Amino acid sequence: MSDALNYLLKARPETLGHYFAFLKDSGKYLDPKTRNLISVITKVHAQTDRGFRQYLGRALREGCTPMEVLDALLMAFPALGLAKIVWAVDIILDMNIPGFAPEVITQLTPVAGEWRDVMAARDVPDGEVTRTECQGRGLFIYRDKKAYQVYDSHCPHQSTDIPELAVKGTTLTCPKHQWQFDAKSGDCIKKGNSPLKRIEAKVVKGRLLAFW
Repeated sequence: MSDALNYLLKARPETLGHYFAFLKDSGKYLDPKTRNLISVITKVHAQTDRGFRQYLGRALREGCTPMEVLDALLMAFPALGLAKIVWAVDIILDMNIPGFAPEVITQLTPVAGEWRDVMAARDVPDGEVTRTECQGRGLFIYRDKKAYQVYDSHCPHQSTDIPELAVKGTTLTCPKHQWQFDAKSGDCIKKGNSPLKRIEAKVVKGRLLAFW
């Protein structure tokens, strides 16, 4: 946040408070991925370096794939123009996010998707991390009461499959380069800078379903 915006928040909190409340309310019917992709585009339009980096990270944490981020930028081409898209891609390259590497980006982007039956929801222990397989895909599941977080078991660094033995409490450690992840959020908390790939999930009639 800029010094000028910090100043206005202190000097006119009532005015800016209404503005931020409007922004929050205007996006309440959007899913987190869509809301964050729109925020990414607005930061590119304004060419706000710090804001773009912040909201790009947030979009990735909410499950957006690198290809979805690039598609969002290209779809906004009529409003952004080529120069601003190139500006954004230069920042992405500077951030050195492994998932955007050309050789791995297609691996992180499914070509089709469907809801798949993973397991009985009650079989996932509350407050713990469960490692399972579903139709040949490794998954980590973290449950917080009725909320379930599902992640691809592959490290975003070099797609190393993280085994069950890598789980300690709610921390997952990739055995190849020791990147560590918090299963509660999917965030990378040591070594790297890319989160685990989050997979959309829901519980239907007592069964945990995941979409890919």
